[in-house]
Amino acid sequence: MPAPGTRPAGVAPEGAAAHVRAMFDTIAPTYDRANHLLSLSIDRYWRWRAVRLLRHRLPDPQGRVLDACCGTGDFSLALAAALPGACVQGADFSHAMLARARPKAGRRLAWLQADAMRLPYPDAAFAAVASAFGFRNLADYRGGLAEFHRVLQPGGALAILEVSRPSLPVLAQLYPLYFHRLLPWLGGLISGQPAAYRYLPESVARFPAPRELAQWLHDAGFADIRIVRFTAGLATLHLGTRA
Repeated sequence: MPAPGTRPAGVAPEGAAAHVRAMFDTIAPTYDRANHLLSLSIDRYWRWRAVRLLRHRLPDPQGRVLDACCGTGDFSLALAAALPGACVQGADFSHAMLARARPKAGRRLAWLQADAMRLPYPDAAFAAVASAFGFRNLADYRGGLAEFHRVLQPGGALAILEVSRPSLPVLAQLYPLYFHRLLPWLGGLISGQPAAYRYLPESVARFPAPRELAQWLHDAGFADIRIVRFTAGLATLHLGTRA
């Protein structure tokens, strides 16, 4: 059963993917600065922890690793640093985001413009598939999980890191004020694209709760599923293994 993914307000479902791609092309020049400022650079720690948890699940430390929806490549770089023997490849549907990623890594990593819903790789091509703050932007979440499952080797590892709604009561009370009011204003001020940062809280609100996403992982053929909450639930990592 399809699980409708992201859809910016006022955009028809059939045009959502193209709209989101154009939006990320537009905000690419300020994307890193906005992310680090708006998260107080905690996003760097989340990526660091996610990579180290994923590392213990790799069936082959020198295998191929795909960073799907890689954006400007920060997670790809974290993967490459923690997995020096692995071959890391970043893929994203936004050309402008990849243009920002390439200079960061020189020739150490490979980059490919590709839609995560239709990855141009054969079956069982990767020992691990990871995605940080990008899976939420897919047009069909279940379809995305099926595609990740397809390109993973049997026994391969999956890691999905996403922004989530906090579980700590104090943060849960402050969260709507920051995430729905202050963040869109600050993001729009930094990027000059306020609509893009109004989309962020909307996309998080549409995203499944951690236990629901874990069930979808199970339905897609993943086993040994683990949910790890970071910073009182402000971000959540899902880990799984292709059965």
